[in-house]
Amino acid sequence: MADRREGQGEPESEDEAYEVVDLTEYARSHQWWSRLFGNNSGPIAEKYSVATQIAMGGVTGWCAGYVFQRVGKMAATAVGGGFLLLQIANHSGYVQVDWKKVEKDVNKAKKHLKKKANKAAPEINTFIEEATEFVKRNIVVSSGFVGGFLLGLAS
Repeated sequence: MADRREGQGEPESEDEAYEVVDLTEYARSHQWWSRLFGNNSGPIAEKYSVATQIAMGGVTGWCAGYVFQRVGKMAATAVGGGFLLLQIANHSGYVQVDWKKVEKDVNKAKKHLKKKANKAAPEINTFIEEATEFVKRNIVVSSGFVGGFLLGLAS
């Protein structure tokens, strides 16, 4: 399609004519992962080739592992630093702990947790069954995710 501006008429030479390309349409029809891994259709679990599923699972797993590692280090540093500060404050006499009250509260919490644990067991079992079925249906993506997650933790 040649570009014609108002008042200029026909372009003077072939060099002045150019084609307008819609990049969004081009990107939709020429996806890089389709050329690399192939394009399959079918059920959701089999929509993409095995290589695509492993690659996407691996990339998302690596990202999750990397973030988990960074956040985990910060959380461990914060908790450890808090305990260290409490120990210093206790040793210096700024903090006094009533150990009898702590023991009483811990026993009360144990009783409360035992009551709640008996009621929550069916819900937990249902969640575990659903998670197991999801992993079975998407075993290729899940294995890629686990591998990537472990690599992300290691990096």
